[in-house]
Amino acid sequence: MKYSIGIDIGGTNTVFGLVSEKGNIKAINKISTKGYKSFDDYLDEIVDNVIKFYKEVSNTTVEIIGVGIGAPNGNYYKGVIDNAPNLEFKGVLEVRHLLEVKLSQKGYCINVALTNDANAAAMGEMIYGKGKGVKNFIMITLGTGVGSGIVVDGKLVYGSTGFAGEVGHTIIEEQGRQCNCGRKGCVERYCSATGFVLTALEKLKNSSEKSILREYAEDEITGALIYDCALKGDKLCLDVYDYTAKMLAIGLANATAITSPEKIFLFGGLSRSGDLLLNPLRKYFETYVFDVFKNSVSIELSGLKDDDAAILGAAALCFNK
Repeated sequence: MKYSIGIDIGGTNTVFGLVSEKGNIKAINKISTKGYKSFDDYLDEIVDNVIKFYKEVSNTTVEIIGVGIGAPNGNYYKGVIDNAPNLEFKGVLEVRHLLEVKLSQKGYCINVALTNDANAAAMGEMIYGKGKGVKNFIMITLGTGVGSGIVVDGKLVYGSTGFAGEVGHTIIEEQGRQCNCGRKGCVERYCSATGFVLTALEKLKNSSEKSILREYAEDEITGALIYDCALKGDKLCLDVYDYTAKMLAIGLANATAITSPEKIFLFGGLSRSGDLLLNPLRKYFETYVFDVFKNSVSIELSGLKDDDAAILGAAALCFNK
């Protein structure tokens, strides 16, 4: 049976999974992404874990066909991580080439594929989730940032640079909030976990409306707290959801005008709020989307489990070449 090793490189942890073509996870492991003296030492740790999986299945019928990696600012064409803001390692990191060389030096000739983490999630959705059989869809990951992967005519869109499909870095508010990318008014600054909390803080500062949040210090206000208060009917918190949904709807309406998706899948972070986000999002989307696309796009939650999505998507890179 054919398997691949999926690796999700996050700012805090790096997760490994041995994944079958059908999306069954046979084994899983995790290491810290932080605390290494050098990037080379970190890669050595990845190599040791990859080889460990190979040794575990050496006397079985399992055939490992490759290693797939999802990483922030991962470039599919070049196989590099390009100046990822949330990683300790800076600069352009030659991940694919260096891993293949290090593995080869230890007697393992293994093909390595690498892509942006949101693209990996889209790939996982296409092969293992609700995107199976859907030729045109957008995958939106709502976390520390806003990631996205776009599938058109059954193929993941990479563009000429390998970085196509960055819905999170489309501008929806001229001279709006400062974004970590260096520009202002990006979707990410309004619809990420950070942007969500920032909206709440702004509303607390700029209004005198009663809210449970006023009982907490500024650094105690989190997305989870806003969610809990919204469930209790706190109007300010419900307004935070409404505003966030409106800004995300504008970004999705713009992306729809370019790619004409059948479905838009939401994953992670704010998507776990369910109808608190989905109901206003769907309403605003139909308000802002170009007329020819009205009532033609379904906005849904991802079909992937939170704990498995990243490694499934990364592993899927090896099965979709």
